[in-house]
Amino acid sequence: MKSEKRAWVAVLTGTLIVAGGGAVTAPPAWTQPALLQSHGAGGDILRAEASQVVSAPGIPGTVPARSTRLTYASSDTHDAPTMVVGTYLEPLAPWTGPGERPLVAYAGGTQGQGAECAPSAMLSQVVRFQPPADVLFEYDVIAIYQLLARGMGVVITDYHDLNAPGIHNFLNRKTQAYAVLDSARAALRLPDTGLGPNSPVLLYGYSQGGMASAAAAELQPKYAPDLNVRGAYVGGPLVSPQDYIARFDGRPGVATAIAWIVNGIAADYPDTRPVLDAALNNTGKAIMNEAIGKCGGLSSSFTQPQNTTQWTTSGLPLAAVIDGSPELKRAFDEQRLGGLAPSVPVRIYSARHDEGAPYAAVHGMAASWCGAGATVQLDSDAGLPPISAGLLGTHDVAFFPSLMTSQQWVTDRLANVPAPVNCAALP
Repeated sequence: MKSEKRAWVAVLTGTLIVAGGGAVTAPPAWTQPALLQSHGAGGDILRAEASQVVSAPGIPGTVPARSTRLTYASSDTHDAPTMVVGTYLEPLAPWTGPGERPLVAYAGGTQGQGAECAPSAMLSQVVRFQPPADVLFEYDVIAIYQLLARGMGVVITDYHDLNAPGIHNFLNRKTQAYAVLDSARAALRLPDTGLGPNSPVLLYGYSQGGMASAAAAELQPKYAPDLNVRGAYVGGPLVSPQDYIARFDGRPGVATAIAWIVNGIAADYPDTRPVLDAALNNTGKAIMNEAIGKCGGLSSSFTQPQNTTQWTTSGLPLAAVIDGSPELKRAFDEQRLGGLAPSVPVRIYSARHDEGAPYAAVHGMAASWCGAGATVQLDSDAGLPPISAGLLGTHDVAFFPSLMTSQQWVTDRLANVPAPVNCAALP
């Protein structure tokens, strides 16, 4: 199945402080076919091994951690068994808060559609150059090390297929949620970490990670009721991949990101492949193929045709192609957030002028959750002005102020402080 997906998409187409971990006892390595036959339960550890992580220079209070690379069982978008890679970071700082040491299931932001972009790879270097002109920075390390400095355990998933065979299904709602929830299950099962089956778990993410954290909060009551989830921080979430395509079509620098989304849909939904094969011309297929293995930075996006009307045989934009195909429309509709209500408190952060994850869509998701009875606080940041500086926009800059209050909110959930709610008057 994995090789089939890859084949089809190919047709379409400072000072660093290194901290290592000790030896970890784990079951022997499993191959993907063996896993598919075994039907391992979500979160089962298939392999665990010591790995390396670097601390980012210039961050006050940076704390190294013992690092373990995990391969664990999860589920794909059709609920079939698959495997995912992740990294557990055990802080050297003690946990001084109430109860057991908590675990933060951290969902990383957008990095790309290749194995070298995966968090498990980026955590060992922070900055990576990808020829000919892209520089990738693991910005999540800032938030991760702040959490570690508080003595919280952190596990970060590579998501579905990002560091395993296959095509990373970028912005897939279900597999991102499953990967995050099963990463927490796997970390809780590691020996000698101070964590236990009932240790408190917090979901945390920004950007693609915000979407993943939101999806995990939506699906947790049914998929992972065994986890003691105390809350979810959802920063700058992308609510709908189709809306992203429609909104950014023709804008400079996003062609590769659009291709990542379509590649993921094609990989996961076989009935969409003939539709896309007929709808995309040679230019569109070449862009899809080139995006595979491409990391963020996206300088190559500026040299590609920006308007997707140039990618299609009909001359229609991709959003119209999606709307005109029942197969594509059904697949894309499955990725939209807001249809299920989280059962744990949620704090949503959204900058009013966020060009990447528009505030109106985030507000709509919050309103939907509130209407279903969820405990929601929507933090609307109107202080950040519209920013556009090359590849840097308001969405990227907003990551930093979002850190200022989100981690205290997380800490309060562990101390059983009543969760703030503003559903009655969403900003």
